[in-house]
Amino acid sequence: MANINLKYYKNDDRYSDGDIEDVILKMAQENIKLSDMKNEDVSYPILYHLTKVRENILNWYPFKGDEKVLEIGAGCGAITGLLCQKVNQVVAVDLSKRRAQINYARHQEYSNLEIFVGNLNDMEFEQPFDYIIVNGVFEYAMSFTAGDTPYETFLAGMSRFLKEDGKIIIAIENRLGLKYFAGAPEDHTDVFFQGLNQYLGCDSVRTFSKTEIITILEKVGFKFFRFLLSISRL
Repeated sequence: MANINLKYYKNDDRYSDGDIEDVILKMAQENIKLSDMKNEDVSYPILYHLTKVRENILNWYPFKGDEKVLEIGAGCGAITGLLCQKVNQVVAVDLSKRRAQINYARHQEYSNLEIFVGNLNDMEFEQPFDYIIVNGVFEYAMSFTAGDTPYETFLAGMSRFLKEDGKIIIAIENRLGLKYFAGAPEDHTDVFFQGLNQYLGCDSVRTFSKTEIITILEKVGFKFFRFLLSISRL
C-alpha cells in the first residue's frame, strides 16, 4: 500500500486550483471516474487532473522496470499511477498536502509508491534515483526557489538525487511556440504575447526557448541532452 510522508511539510500549500480540489479529492476517495460522470458535470479542472490522456507524455517511454524514480511536482497524480506500473519504486513529491491526498486516494493500492509533501529544496533522500521526472513544474521554479538564478539552483538541487548514470526528464512548453506568434495566450498566465515579451510583469512563472534551456543545462554542468517534440494538447 502507498504511503504519505509529511516529514518535510510546513503547512505551506502554495499552488491550488481552489475548492474544486475538494471535489476531486472526494471523487478519488469514492473511486468516481470521469466515465461515471455526465459531460455537463465535468469542469476543466476535473478533466485536467483526472483524464488518462495526460499519461501520453510518458506512456511510450521504454523504462526497463527495475528503476527508482523521483517524480517532482506530482500534483493530483496525473502520471504517478503510470510510473508505478512501469518502474520498481516511485517517490512522488508535491508542495500541496491536498493534492498529495488526491494522489494517494487515486493510487493507494501501489505498494511501490511513497508521496512526500513539501518543498523538494528542503528534502533529503538516502538512495539516488535512476530517473527524475519534472513534468510541468520546472517553469515554476522561481516561485519556490530563492536566489537570483532559481532555475539553475532548482536543477542543481535535484541533480544531487540522481545516480551518476541517471536521467532527468523535463516536460515544458517552448517560450517561442508558433501558436504564441499566431496570437494564442501564454499557457500559464493566459496573457497574450507575455512569453514572447520575456514575461514582462510576471514574477511567478516562465518557460524557455530551446537555446535558453541548453544554456541553463550547461551552467549546471549537464553535457548530454536531447529534445523531443510533443504536439498533443488537452
